[in-house]
Amino acid sequence: MPSTDQSPTFRRAVSPVEWWIAAHPRGTVPVLQVAVEGTGALDPCRLAAAAAAASEACPGTRLARKGREWVDTGRPPAVRTAKAGGVPVHRLPELQEPLLHRGGPTCEVLHVEGPTPAVVFRASHAVMDAGGVLLWAGDVFRALRGEPLVGATDTVTEVDLLPPLTQKPTPPGLQYPALLGGRAPGKERRTLWLRRSVDGYHPGLIARLATTIAPLCGDGDAQFAVPVNLRRYAPQTRSTASLSHSLPFTVPAGQDWEATHERLLTMLAEERDAQARLDPAVLKIPQPVLRLINGALESKATKQNRYPSHASLAHLGRVDVEEFSTASFAATALYSLSSSPAGGPVELDVVECAGHTEIMLSWHDGPGIEEKATALLDRIEEALSPAALRATTAAVPSTPGTVLPAFAAPSALGTVLPAFAAQCAATPDALAVSGPDGDLTYAELDRRSRVVATALRDLGIGREDVVGVLADRTADAVAAIWGVVRSGAAYLPLDVQHPDARLNDILTDAGAPVCLVQRPHDARAVVPDGCRTVLLDELSGEPPAGWTEPATEPGDLAYVIYTSGSTGRPKGVEIEHGSLANYAAWATRSLGVDASTRMPLLTSFAFDVSCTSLFLPLLAGGSVLLPHGELNHATLRTLLTDGAPTVLTMTPSLLELIGELDVRPATVRVVAAAGEVLRRSVALRALDMFGPECRVMNLYGPTEATIECLAHTFDPGTDTAAGVPIGVPPDNCTAHVLDAQHRFVAPGEAGELYVGGAQLARGYRGRPDLTRTRFVRLADGTRVYRTGDIVRVTDTGVVEFLTRADDQVKVLGNRIEPAEIAQTLEDHPSVSRAAVLARSRPGGDHKLLCAYVVGTAPDPVELQAFVAERLPRYMVPATVTVVAELPRTVNGKIDVRALPDPFAGADEPPADHSDRDDVTRAVAAIWAATLGADPDRLADDTDFHQFGGDSLLMLSMVAAVCRDVVGADAEPLFMARLGEIVREPTIARVAAIARAALSPTSTGVTQEPATRLGAELPAEAVSA
Repeated sequence: MPSTDQSPTFRRAVSPVEWWIAAHPRGTVPVLQVAVEGTGALDPCRLAAAAAAASEACPGTRLARKGREWVDTGRPPAVRTAKAGGVPVHRLPELQEPLLHRGGPTCEVLHVEGPTPAVVFRASHAVMDAGGVLLWAGDVFRALRGEPLVGATDTVTEVDLLPPLTQKPTPPGLQYPALLGGRAPGKERRTLWLRRSVDGYHPGLIARLATTIAPLCGDGDAQFAVPVNLRRYAPQTRSTASLSHSLPFTVPAGQDWEATHERLLTMLAEERDAQARLDPAVLKIPQPVLRLINGALESKATKQNRYPSHASLAHLGRVDVEEFSTASFAATALYSLSSSPAGGPVELDVVECAGHTEIMLSWHDGPGIEEKATALLDRIEEALSPAALRATTAAVPSTPGTVLPAFAAPSALGTVLPAFAAQCAATPDALAVSGPDGDLTYAELDRRSRVVATALRDLGIGREDVVGVLADRTADAVAAIWGVVRSGAAYLPLDVQHPDARLNDILTDAGAPVCLVQRPHDARAVVPDGCRTVLLDELSGEPPAGWTEPATEPGDLAYVIYTSGSTGRPKGVEIEHGSLANYAAWATRSLGVDASTRMPLLTSFAFDVSCTSLFLPLLAGGSVLLPHGELNHATLRTLLTDGAPTVLTMTPSLLELIGELDVRPATVRVVAAAGEVLRRSVALRALDMFGPECRVMNLYGPTEATIECLAHTFDPGTDTAAGVPIGVPPDNCTAHVLDAQHRFVAPGEAGELYVGGAQLARGYRGRPDLTRTRFVRLADGTRVYRTGDIVRVTDTGVVEFLTRADDQVKVLGNRIEPAEIAQTLEDHPSVSRAAVLARSRPGGDHKLLCAYVVGTAPDPVELQAFVAERLPRYMVPATVTVVAELPRTVNGKIDVRALPDPFAGADEPPADHSDRDDVTRAVAAIWAATLGADPDRLADDTDFHQFGGDSLLMLSMVAAVCRDVVGADAEPLFMARLGEIVREPTIARVAAIARAALSPTSTGVTQEPATRLGAELPAEAVSA
C-alpha cells in the first residue's frame, strides 16, 4: 500500500456535477450505496484484503479533493462490520452516516453480519455514480475469487464525454409537489428506504414506472428526472467518476407505457441528455458560496414542499449475481440505495438481477411517509406483476375429500422413522416384503434393518454420512436401505446394471465412507479407495437390546440419487427427511395406501420412484412385492395375476407394455404413471384393462422435488387432449409458470414450470454453483426449482406439459443430458469434438440417441463400446456418425438440419428373403410391428437397438414372439435364453432360439445356460 507522503499516481479533474455535489451542506453530501445480499459468509480479513487490492485497480475509490482536482491518497477504503440481527440491511443506521465529511473518506465497505449476510459498497456521489460503484464492487469480488482484476483507471469526466453546450442550461425550478409529502422543516435529515422485489424483467421499465406513478401526480402532465449513464457515449470507458446526468422527462396524462417508452428512446437517440446538464460555469463558484446556495435550495424545497420533478427514476441495468459471489458467499440480490441531493425529489432506483426487478424507494423520513411509500410500491408491483397471475398456480390439495392417515399428518410428521417403528411394533406378524429371496414380516424387517443400522453405527456412521447400497431387488436390499436410514445416515442407491466405472465415480463424488454390497457384486471393481465395503450377506444376528431410533431431524439427509449431468458428469440430488415425509403424507392419501396395499417395486433402486414402493406401504402396514426374476412379460404377468397387487407405480412406457399382456387383474385399485408423458390412449387402455373402478393417475416430479410434486387423476370425459395433464401441486407444494423473462404468465400461456414447497431438495451434492443455478428464489423469497419443462395452466387450473426448454431428453423415463454423453465421447483419444442429439428414424415414433463425432479416424463400434464401459446402457448412442465438423446455427447451437441422417440407407431392402422359414418370417413381422417398419426391409442381422428399439420395445417384442410364435408350452424354454437375445438382438438369433424352444431336441442352436446375470434386461426398461 502506498504511503500518504508518496507522490500520487492517479488524479483527475473535479467535474462540474462533482463540484456541485461536493458543495452540499456538511454531512448532507449524497451517498450512493450498492448492497449485495446473499447466503453463506465472507471473512472480514479477506474482504479487507480484496478491497485493498481492488483500490489499486480502481484508484477512484481513495480520493481526496485538492482544489479542483481529485487526488489519490493511497489509502484503501475502510472495511467496517455491522451486526444486522433481525434488521433488514436497508434499515441499518450505518447507512445514514455521511461520507466526505470533515475531510473523511469518500468510499468505504460495510460488511453486514446477520441472517442475511451482505456487503454494502458506499461512495460519496461527489466522486462516483452508481455505475462506478458497480465497477469497483465487481473488482472486489474478483479479488475475493482470486481472479485478475479489470480495473477502472480512466480519468475522463462528463466534460470529456459530452459535446459542447449549444445553449446555456436553464436551472430547474421548484414546480412540482412532493410525491409522498415533504419532511417537516427543522427536522433532522434522515433517509427512509423501502425495498420491493418484483418477479421478472420488464421491458420499458422506466416507462412502466412513469405511467404507473403519473396518475398520482395530479391532473396535468407528470414530470420525472431520468438519470442517464454517460458511459454510453464511450462504452470502453472504465472510470468510477460521477458520469450520470438527469434527463427531464414529461409524461402526458393518460399516455400508455408503450408510447412513453417510445418517447424516451427517441429522446435518448437524439442525445437530449447531452444538453440537459449542469452549467460548467458552476466550477467558478467558490465552494463556501455554493454550499450556501445548496442549503438555501434544500430549505426552500422543504418549506414549499415543491421539487424539480415528481420523482427521479434510475435504472442501473441488469447484473449477474454470479459476478458478486465467491466459493463461500452466494449472492442472491443486488440493489441500490441512494440519498437525495439538495432539493431532489423522491428517488426510485431499480436493478434487474437473479430473475427479479429490485426496486428501492428513497425519500426523507417523516410522519406517514412509510405508509404512503408502501402504497406506492404496492401499486408498482401490481402493475408489473399482477397478484392474480402470481396466485394462478398456488398450492392446491390433490384429492379433496379423502382422509389423511393419522400417521401422516403433515404438521406432525418430521421424518418417516417414528411411523415405521410404530408400524413394526403394531403389526409384527404382517407381511412386509415378498421377494425372490423370501418373505419378511414386519418383525423380521425391523430386526434385519436394525442389524444393518447397528453395523453402520459401529463403524462410526451417522447423520449426514452417505452410505452406498449395491444390491439386486431383494428383501435384503429393502432391509439394507431401511437400515441405513435407521442409522441416521443417508442411503445412496446404486444400479447394479450400471458400469463399474460409473458406480465408482458416483461413490467417489458422494464421498461415501461405506458401501453395502450384496453378492455377487462384491467381485466388481466398484468401491473406490477410502470407501469400506460391507457385505450384506454377512450381516446377521440380533441388534443390541438397548437399541434406539436415531434422533433424526427433518433437515437431515435421507438419501442421495444421481442423475445425468449437463456438465459431463452425474450430479447427486440431496433429499432431506422433511421432504420425504411430506411426500409420504400426501402420496399415501392420494394413492389410497393402507394396510391392505400390495405394491410392486418395478423400478431400479437408483430411481427415486422406487421410494414410493419402499416407503409408502411400509408406513401404512401394507406389503412390498418384489418381482421373482428380472422384469419381462412373463414375470410381469405372474406378478399381476398371482401377486394380487393393489397399487401400481410405473412409467407410461411400462404401462403400455403391460397393456399388451392381455391380462385383467381385478385387484388393482390405483395405477400411477410417472416419468414420461402419459398419452390419453395409454390411460384409456389402462382403464379398460384394470376396470372402471381403478383410478389412473398421472404423477409429475423431478428428482429435485422428491419423487412427485404434481398429480392428476385421469378423467376420460374431460381429459380429451393427446397428453394427460400433469395436474396440480399437493400439500405444502407449489407450482409457478414463468416466461423467459421470469414473469408470471396468464392461464393458457406457455412458460417454464418452477416448483417449490416442502419437497424441494437441499441441492446438488458438492455442486454449489449448479445448486444456485437451478434452485432459485422468487421475489417474495420462495425457494423454487427450475424444471426446464415448458407447460401451461388450463382454464380449469391444471398444468399441462408441452415440451422441454433445453436439450435434456428422456429415454424410458430416464433423464439424460446429451452433454454428458458428448463429454464421454470426447474423452476417447480419437475424438476431438462430439455432439449427441435425440432423433427418430423416418416413420418412427421413438427417440434415439444419435452421436456425431469429429476426430482422427474414430471407429463408431469402438466408441459405442467405450461409452458402454462408462455410462448406463440407456445412454449409449444408437448411432455414431463421423463428420468433418459440427455445423452450428448463428446462435451457436448445433444445426440439426445440416447434419447427415444417421439412418440413411437403413431402409434399403436386403438382397433376398426367399430363404426365410416360417419362424424367421413370423419374427420379422413382429419386429416390423414393434419398430414400425416394413418387414421386407429388415435384414436378418439387423440390430434391434440400432434400428430404433429400446429395452421396453424389446420386452414388447419378446412378449409377442412368445404369444404368436412360441406358444405357452414352449415359453419357459424360450425365456430361459433371454440373455442371448439381450446380447445379440437380431432377427436371426431370436428366430433360432424360438425354433430351439419349439423343438427342444434340436441341435441347430447351442443351448446356453440362463444365468441370473445373463438374463438381465437393462434397468432402463422400467425406470422413471
